[in-house]
Amino acid sequence: MNNMLLFSSSFYAWFLLPFLIFVARIADVSIGTMRVIFVSRGFKYLAPVVGFFEVLIWILAMGQIMKNLSNPVCYIAYAGGFAMGNYIGICISEKLSLGVVLIRIITQNNALPLVKHLTSQEYGVTSLDGHGSRGKVQVVFTIVPRYEAPAIVESIKKFNPEAFYSIEEVGFVEKGIFPNRNVWRDFSLLSLFRPFRKGK
Repeated sequence: MNNMLLFSSSFYAWFLLPFLIFVARIADVSIGTMRVIFVSRGFKYLAPVVGFFEVLIWILAMGQIMKNLSNPVCYIAYAGGFAMGNYIGICISEKLSLGVVLIRIITQNNALPLVKHLTSQEYGVTSLDGHGSRGKVQVVFTIVPRYEAPAIVESIKKFNPEAFYSIEEVGFVEKGIFPNRNVWRDFSLLSLFRPFRKGK
């Protein structure tokens, strides 16, 4: 009986407890990474809720660390969970594709076919002439929901494969022209926190 208790105690201290700390650390760091992204993108109502659960999980994990200061496996689990949590948090944020982005396209070729294509897809587009280090260029700007950025990139590669383009985060957008599709996605819970309004 004593041997079984010793085995159970050792199993908990050296395997189960570090595993729980590892999982808890993954959870709180993943949530923390998402919270930072929410703050940077202006989701002022969602960020505090996420932050509450982040700190709650962190306190639980730290409480177990403080109770087991002599257990080095807990330290390794804590650090490993932190590293893995950063990676998972970034992956989750990429899958959610929250917010809006500015796509800037610079090309020496005729940008009119690309502009017409984007306009036909109900994207708001602004184009202007410019001058670069190698001569005259055309510059095209469009602001789109982040989850539609890959479709824009595919259009750029199709109509202007040699064009230079960049994608930047946008903190806030009001009015403008946005595609009226993906209806079910726009009516999701997260759409309540999106920092832009669709144009009429």
